[in-house]
Amino acid sequence: MSSGEESAPFVLTFAHLQRSVSYDRARVESIVKAASRLCAAEARSLGGPLVQLPAVEVSIVGTRAMARVHREFLDIPGATDVITFPYGEILVCASVAAGRAEEFGHSVTEEIALYIIHGLLHLAGHDDILPADAARMARAQEKILSLAARA
Repeated sequence: MSSGEESAPFVLTFAHLQRSVSYDRARVESIVKAASRLCAAEARSLGGPLVQLPAVEVSIVGTRAMARVHREFLDIPGATDVITFPYGEILVCASVAAGRAEEFGHSVTEEIALYIIHGLLHLAGHDDILPADAARMARAQEKILSLAARA
């Protein structure tokens, strides 16, 4: 097996907790599982905590749940696209993904998968605070989405 084909060193679990947005759950999980190997390689390169985590839990939530978490943990009102916790939890707002998918030329399914990849890349050691870092991270997540969607 080449290093790009190694399995991820962590277990991925998914919780689909919202009902207002339709997307292909199985396809999201398939893309993210393929992407997880690539994100783990990024973590090995960047020294991020992802390779030390035994599991990553992904929850796809609605607007109210995301807004509640956004306010509680970041003290910012309103829903956001994705929140990543360093202990291995990623929350994605399906409504935000649905609202932005067309803008980026993705299906809702791909946009949700992209947000999860974004969260995995944060756990891999990427940061998006500075514009140059954000651009580098955006390129990485688009490349990983493209490769994983073909797997």
